[in-house]
Amino acid sequence: MADNNRPSAKEFLEYIIKGIVDYPDKVEIDRKVDEMGVLLSLRVHPDDMGQVIGKNGDTARAIRTLVRIIGLKSRARVNLKIEEPEGRKGGSNGSSEKKNSQDDEDLDDLKL
Repeated sequence: MADNNRPSAKEFLEYIIKGIVDYPDKVEIDRKVDEMGVLLSLRVHPDDMGQVIGKNGDTARAIRTLVRIIGLKSRARVNLKIEEPEGRKGGSNGSSEKKNSQDDEDLDDLKL
């Protein structure tokens, strides 16, 4: 814990994230300090990304706000970067290709 029994922003973030994910042992947080302040980089199991981001990014936004508030208590500017899991960058799972194929078959059945 940090001074005055207050958790550091990193400890606070770790506590929050481990409480909402299904794979708490896969939570990794790196802390870097530069002239812009403190950057916390968060990595979680790929299956937990939805829980961390939340609907329309609401959960991520709320976590970022709380981490900034904790940072302000320590007179530090704290930012949170949620790193995308490897292998998830395309976001496509091929379902749109299957749907287009089915649509083509349906049009062929019409014999226009």
